[in-house]
Amino acid sequence: MSDASLAPQPLLPPLRPTVRFMLSHPAHLVALGFGSGLAPVAPGTFGTLWAWLTFAALQHWLQPGEIGELIALSLVLGWWACTVTARHLRIADPSAIVWDEIVCFWLVLWVFTPEGWAGQLAAFLLFRYFDAVKPGPVGWADGHFKGQGWRGGFGILVDDLVAAFCTLLVLALWRTWG
Repeated sequence: MSDASLAPQPLLPPLRPTVRFMLSHPAHLVALGFGSGLAPVAPGTFGTLWAWLTFAALQHWLQPGEIGELIALSLVLGWWACTVTARHLRIADPSAIVWDEIVCFWLVLWVFTPEGWAGQLAAFLLFRYFDAVKPGPVGWADGHFKGQGWRGGFGILVDDLVAAFCTLLVLALWRTWG
């Protein structure tokens, strides 16, 4: 064995997601939010808006219990999709991966239903605040579960689950004392 084979291999640079990349694997399509994660600015906001729109549509076809089952299945599917897509993009938590925002905002809307437009807007703004700014427990979860592989895929989802919990906590306090 030569000394050259023992030398560290150069790291490949991260890939930039494109429509072609998204369509190259089912996991990419899911993780990139069916294209909403390809937004050049604020893909997380576009993913959350996509979640809001699709949740409104799902309410016409599914009963609340079925939406809950879809959310549970989407978390598991998302774990796989986020893990595969992050590995293929060669970065631990790419901003283009928005499945975490989608499924976690579905969770917020599902728990917070029924609520009018103003309440849903408040939920949207709170969720985006917790997801983007990452105060307190959201920041802890984001930093604690970073990594590659299945841990990294779970880490992509977990900070948004904490953001969803914080959003629901604030909304519950608002309903109680507001």
